[in-house]
Amino acid sequence: MNDFSHADQLRLLEALLFAAAGPLDEAAIAERLPEGAAVMDLLGELEACYRARGVNLLRVGNGWVLRTAPDLAPRLRLERQAPRKLSRAAIETLAIIAYHQPVTRAEIEEIRGVAISKGTLDTLMEAGWIGPRGRKQTVGRPVTWVTTPDFLLHFGLADLHDLPGVEELRAAGLVGPRPVTSLTEQAIIGELPAEDEGTLDEPASRPLYEEEG
Repeated sequence: MNDFSHADQLRLLEALLFAAAGPLDEAAIAERLPEGAAVMDLLGELEACYRARGVNLLRVGNGWVLRTAPDLAPRLRLERQAPRKLSRAAIETLAIIAYHQPVTRAEIEEIRGVAISKGTLDTLMEAGWIGPRGRKQTVGRPVTWVTTPDFLLHFGLADLHDLPGVEELRAAGLVGPRPVTSLTEQAIIGELPAEDEGTLDEPASRPLYEEEG
């Protein structure tokens, strides 16, 4: 493989990305390419080559993936699928994890101002959008939660830095007395309708967000 020309390296990189089940990071790509191959240069060249094509090369999280061009999505949709329905509690919880990770269950409850119902974290785990990330070195060593690469992939984010900042949310009128609720429903998961969770969530001792003055 050390005899691979530059063109052959591009072909091999393209084949690797096409065959991969998910995003590949630079280290995984380098293992398959000839020793000394300029991985980032090759990725940049391939990304430029695909930029005007029906398939684009995108960076998602720490990896790279081939995906259909976003502007072609309406013509590729053969039938309208019902979007995943999340309760308001699950939507708020997902946003808190996205912006405060790694975060414990108790910290999520403190931010929301209500206790989390039993199945909220399970629902987000089943969707593949959150997962455990070790334990916090405090009393009881509670589990901490973070978002996953599938969260970035689903919402079209290269990394967490692509999440809207406070100033962007304020300019859009999304930050108010309860910024997490507004942020979640409109800025992160606006296309996911929330189901009323009824009495599953119990009020905590005090709300976190209170309007000042």
